[in-house]
Amino acid sequence: MKGLLLRLSALDPDAENAVRVISFFDHLITGRVDLRTLVRSVAELTGAPVGVRGAQGGESIRADAAGRLRVDDRIPAIARSATLADGTVVWVATDGDPLPLLDILVERFAIATELALDHARTPRAELGDPALVELALAESAGEAERSRALHLLGLATGSPLRVLALAGDPTHAALLVATVQADNPGVRGVSLGALHAVLLPDSGIDPTPPTAAGVIVGLSHRGPAITAPRLWHQARTAVRYATEQNPLVRAVELGALALLADKLGPADIGRVEDVTALDQLAAEPHGPDLLAVLIALCATQSVRQAATVVHRHHSTIPARLAHAEAVLGFPVDTAPGRFRLTLALTLRTLRDSTR
Repeated sequence: MKGLLLRLSALDPDAENAVRVISFFDHLITGRVDLRTLVRSVAELTGAPVGVRGAQGGESIRADAAGRLRVDDRIPAIARSATLADGTVVWVATDGDPLPLLDILVERFAIATELALDHARTPRAELGDPALVELALAESAGEAERSRALHLLGLATGSPLRVLALAGDPTHAALLVATVQADNPGVRGVSLGALHAVLLPDSGIDPTPPTAAGVIVGLSHRGPAITAPRLWHQARTAVRYATEQNPLVRAVELGALALLADKLGPADIGRVEDVTALDQLAAEPHGPDLLAVLIALCATQSVRQAATVVHRHHSTIPARLAHAEAVLGFPVDTAPGRFRLTLALTLRTLRDSTR
């Protein structure tokens, strides 16, 4: 980048115009324009004849200063040109009066032409190709690779996107993905190990993805499509906190809990005494039912409402809570106690997550 800036300064003390030229070509490149559109656009930018002479039988085309196109492989006697690796030549006519920033303009014209020809030669992958979705989500992929994958999927790099992570019954998860795709044809999905990943173009309205029996869902923040790996990480973190009782977790709701998922491993959580006490309760004959009562109490903060959630008569709950308090070593019917219990239950969910 330093070398580029030095070159721009040498070409034009006011590098702002050079940056505008670069931005002009970047816009054409990211828009995946074809060769004819590229040549026409460069002619309109320069106000001079420009063209591309194809190599090995490739298309040769030129445009006059007004952008009118015709097939022609002749290069004017006075022109600045650049030759691509395959022998293709791009040129800009100068008529003896060089245009400002001509060197950088021809260089960017050559780069854009090479990409346009490469796009034309490469068969377009089928939209929704799982390999493209996987590439878009991969942290190991370079930005250029990710950008190309997104374009092939019909997504602009700057378009708003959310990512879903689905875990659970594979058949139900696949049906859920199909349901989401039916509502939005722009949705793309792929199975990645134990998870299903879904790219969800954002419409500006906070989405509420559907849920299905045996499937839990994590929803990322909203961000540019080019940041898909970061959004995928957020979705994977969110789904680690999802449970049967709370099957949809949004990354935006996690706050500091997202940091816990990144910093605490199973071994760290396993050393928390409150978590080991919950494990002891869970191992008892009616342990799963008791844990369901504790989860309902934290969610409702009311013994009667908790009893309703677990379909038990409220008169049976106090004895269960008394036993839980004896093992945990703290009361669960106070605000501090419920907070401590909620944290322990959350950590246990995080530890047991294999996602």
